[in-house]
Amino acid sequence: MSKDRLYIFDTTLRDGAQTAGIEFSLEDKISIASLLEELGVDYIEGGYPGANPVDTEFFDQRRTKRAKFTAFGMTKRAGRSAANDPGVQALLNSRADATCFVAKTWDHQVKVALEITLEENLENLRDTVAAAVASGKEALIDCEHFFDGFKANPDYALACVKTALDAGARWVVLCDTNGGTMPSEVTSIVSSVLTVSPGSRLGIHAHDDTGQAVANTLAAVDAGVRQIQGTLNGIGERCGNANLITLVPTLVLKPYYAERFETGIDATRLQRLTQISRAFDDRLNRAPFKQAPYVGASAFATKAGIHASALLKDFSTYEHIPPESVGNERSIMVSQQAGKSNLLTALARHGIELSKDDRRLEKLLATVKERESRGYSYDGADASFAVLAHEVLGTLPSYFTVENYRASVERRHNAQGEEITVTEAVVKIRVEGELLMSVAEGNGPVNALDLAMRKDLGKYSSRIEDLELVDFKVRILDGGTGAVTRVLVESRDGSGERWYTIGVSPNIIDASFEALYESITYKLLKTEAAQRTTEKVA
Repeated sequence: MSKDRLYIFDTTLRDGAQTAGIEFSLEDKISIASLLEELGVDYIEGGYPGANPVDTEFFDQRRTKRAKFTAFGMTKRAGRSAANDPGVQALLNSRADATCFVAKTWDHQVKVALEITLEENLENLRDTVAAAVASGKEALIDCEHFFDGFKANPDYALACVKTALDAGARWVVLCDTNGGTMPSEVTSIVSSVLTVSPGSRLGIHAHDDTGQAVANTLAAVDAGVRQIQGTLNGIGERCGNANLITLVPTLVLKPYYAERFETGIDATRLQRLTQISRAFDDRLNRAPFKQAPYVGASAFATKAGIHASALLKDFSTYEHIPPESVGNERSIMVSQQAGKSNLLTALARHGIELSKDDRRLEKLLATVKERESRGYSYDGADASFAVLAHEVLGTLPSYFTVENYRASVERRHNAQGEEITVTEAVVKIRVEGELLMSVAEGNGPVNALDLAMRKDLGKYSSRIEDLELVDFKVRILDGGTGAVTRVLVESRDGSGERWYTIGVSPNIIDASFEALYESITYKLLKTEAAQRTTEKVA
């Protein structure tokens, strides 16, 4: 039996950016888009080009390889053509593959918020879609307040859908903008929409104000829509959006959906789900929700007792799916029964092949768990995991050792009498017996240490010329100024690859130095592996 195709549309970088306390930088957007590509979503909505400098620069070039790069904006304003509307033109002139235009579909909103007639609103919708199609863009229409609009005036709400489709829109997305619609209402209203549109051209965009965004999305799929919209970890305005980290494994793993639908996300990609979810939280500098479905640290955790006893006989007694299918792990609180399959998968990503009965695997597993108990988290720091694995397995080359380092911060007045802050770092490094000392000034101790470490690595200097520090995040683990600190550093090189390293210490400078040291070590491992590959090919 053939399956219907479901399309996954991610709006983390646009609708998710409306989350209180979240502000994405350009580097954040580039990094998150990379995570979404790893997951395998079909559309990545990056923001509103022309609305702010970050979004405008983000759309200066194509940021996706597989997913359709999508820009968001408004339909044209009344009284002018689409060709003379700067907002519409910013979208059409961007590097986006697709454009998603928000349109009012609730008659009350059209009259009160836009202060135009209902027919003028339809005209704006029609002309905007036609302009997008004529420019070669795939057009989507985001029907704002659709469910509330349908309840108030179903004929007009349906007229908006039909107008968009007749003008050439590929998708018409039904939005529960206020997040108050019940699943039974979603089923009923979508069924009515199917009288004017095939389900293969309908999408659902649900908000979580009643805690039912995932349920409403699944209800819409059952009723006939074939595109679902959501965000990583459910972030979004107010209570958030439908959580793709919950929706995707439900659609892919649960027979009720898996036997009827297919997505662009296969079993291999799904095994990265937990890592992607936690890496995203690390990017936001917040702790992952332990009880999150599928990916939470407690999702497959059981305390000792009759549950644990039953689990040891048959894992299905208290688990609805195998945890490794989403990259998570089983945790029985007394014995910590888990981990090997996850480690083998993670090791394979770094070209390290071990058998399940290799004794070193037990040692690595114990080391990871011991370090995690001290505050390390390798889900969002895969490069640090690679360095640790090589170290434990005895395969880490001795590139260089740090004899000592010093960082100082001084506030003083310069010759013009201006108050300035000067930061200096001194690092002594030994490479094959030769002692090298570097001094650098920077914008703070971390930047100064980074510059000093990379200033002179002897024979390895040429290998790290294209290495740069992209981002730096600090999290206090225990509270208070004397608490344990976790530092996450993001680096990249000329190949475009980005990686994350971690450091943990009561001293923030020491934690930062550890993360920087491992970033350089990973870069050297990476260049050495690339060199071996080149030699084999030659």
